[in-house]
Amino acid sequence: MLALRVVPKIYYFDKVKEFHDEFKIGKDDLLVTNEWIYKPYIEPLGIETNIVFQEKYGAGEPTDEMIDGIANEAKRYDYKRIIALGGGTIVDICKVLALDVPEKSIDLFTGAKPPQKRKTLVVIPTTCGTGSEVTNVAIAELKSLHVKKGIAVEETYADAAVLIPETMNSLPYKVFITSSVDALIHAVESYLSPKASPFTEQYSIHAIKLIMNGYKHVVEKGENERNAHMKDFVLASNYAGIAFGNAGCAAVHALSYSIGGAFHVPHGEANYQFFTEVLKLYVRKNPTGKIASLTRIFAEIIGADPAGDVYGELEAFLNKLIAKKPLREYGMTKEQIDEFTKSTVENQQRLLVNNYVFLEDGELREIFSNLY
Repeated sequence: MLALRVVPKIYYFDKVKEFHDEFKIGKDDLLVTNEWIYKPYIEPLGIETNIVFQEKYGAGEPTDEMIDGIANEAKRYDYKRIIALGGGTIVDICKVLALDVPEKSIDLFTGAKPPQKRKTLVVIPTTCGTGSEVTNVAIAELKSLHVKKGIAVEETYADAAVLIPETMNSLPYKVFITSSVDALIHAVESYLSPKASPFTEQYSIHAIKLIMNGYKHVVEKGENERNAHMKDFVLASNYAGIAFGNAGCAAVHALSYSIGGAFHVPHGEANYQFFTEVLKLYVRKNPTGKIASLTRIFAEIIGADPAGDVYGELEAFLNKLIAKKPLREYGMTKEQIDEFTKSTVENQQRLLVNNYVFLEDGELREIFSNLY
């Protein structure tokens, strides 16, 4: 079987200026970013280029309406290359913008319009979580369908993925936590995936260790300590992206899209609500399989007894960084337990096939019910 594939070329620079010196941003480019990122990092360089600020078209997770709005503005410019400088929302939007975008981008997500790549795509992530600079996955909330869906095809790979830790300096603490916990979950789900290989496993394990050791410093010394370890978090996010780009994510992500779409919960935060509950179910169903190795890794890092409630202790540790809340606090009702179970089964099979063990519909419902 294919053991490892990394499609984009990967570049690393300490500073944005070093990136510009090599890539020469100019009039043939379309820069999609946020104004609060543009002001400190791009404006001082005096670059003449075409710019679209994502926040003009909405806040939060990407939607088909955001994509349509930016695509319409982009038609005003003549450009050959798209530079995505931002978090997961901007990265996912630009993966779609690099395609031949129809009048309604929802047609790309539903399969009504086949994807055809039209522009060169350079991705510079400014959060340490999605890892999507090296994957072909683009997720959007499809407003009219009230669901989050993904597109994952050859055409949505970036041509170049660029890591620049400097762009993380102004990252708000909550965004840092919700994005980096997403990277941790990417690493864990790809490690347990039946599609994992010895190569992806090494990326997964190294990402887990970098993130968890960084978290230990943050817990011990305070939130500002993250800056001293930001390079590790940036690299871990990328490693986890490489791993899940090859081996896939699974039930945690599949379940999280329900509350993410319905209640606009940030992606990493939504994932975290399901994270340890899924792992506990995996242990219950097959404790002596591959998850036993994962359990030992976490036990060693947090100083837990590997024969004890490791995932309960992991949850307690992570709760010091990001609170796990009952789903009803987001607005979920009891009636939605069945609704969200049905929606997950019907819409997230591309993720559920990567589960460590097969989960019955009733077991997915049990997770929603336990977390309600």
